[in-house]
Amino acid sequence: MTVLWKGIQVSLAMFLIAGLLFASAVFGILLYARITGQAWFDGSPLKGTVAFAEEKAGKKPETTADGKTGTPPAATAPAAPSRVLLDAPAIRQHPELRSGCEVTSLAMLLQFYNVDKSKMELASELKRDTTPIRWNGDGSIASWGNPNLGFVGDIYGNSKGFGIYHTALFELLHRYAPSAVDLTDKPFDVLEKQLKKGIPSVVWTTINFQVPEEWVVWDTSVGPIRTTFMEHAVLLVGYDEENVYVNDPNTGRSKVKIPKNQFIPTWEAMGRQALSLSLAPNN
Repeated sequence: MTVLWKGIQVSLAMFLIAGLLFASAVFGILLYARITGQAWFDGSPLKGTVAFAEEKAGKKPETTADGKTGTPPAATAPAAPSRVLLDAPAIRQHPELRSGCEVTSLAMLLQFYNVDKSKMELASELKRDTTPIRWNGDGSIASWGNPNLGFVGDIYGNSKGFGIYHTALFELLHRYAPSAVDLTDKPFDVLEKQLKKGIPSVVWTTINFQVPEEWVVWDTSVGPIRTTFMEHAVLLVGYDEENVYVNDPNTGRSKVKIPKNQFIPTWEAMGRQALSLSLAPNN
């Protein structure tokens, strides 16, 4: 009887040890599955692991129209406007300033910039090249002033007048508008970008907005200059796909429409001259 009881005790101990070993093995497998993300029963990834990680990080996957998750496409930037037209003062140069298209256009730009300066005030402050005119025997001009140095001739029309170019006019613009910029030689699309920002520009063209056929050359204190008496300046206030729009000091009209394929070659023939501002009014 004693021997039988001892045998039963030994058997129970062995079953208990075997149970503990089995439980330990199962626990180890489950722990391995938790760590590696593998389910011990089918070898597949644990469901919900990725979603859990994203939700815990505070991100939820986006759902597309076809029900799939993923990162949504970046928003498309709005297209640049194909038409811009600014409301700027329109001022007529006549009758006071027979040759004052540039300074009148400057007055338009400054008044747009909220600087209260009239064309007559600005005309009295213009830098001038006072080199007297000298004629050739055939009636052509032998020597005169240089418009890059200052206004050439009589702006009021009492005697022969010509005009002023961007380099000399910039000084007066900068005096009243510290954000003044000289955009001469820049491509025309730079002037369009100015308009997109709400800023017009003074640009040089011709009185009839055509490429000039007649050019003149005379000597100046810094060398000869080639130009035309058709020279003119306007305020560029707008554009669309086919046209530009200007305030013309010769007529005093605003938003005059001119085909781009006519205006741009004329502007280029006059040296691609342009003055503008780096900041719109009230910025």
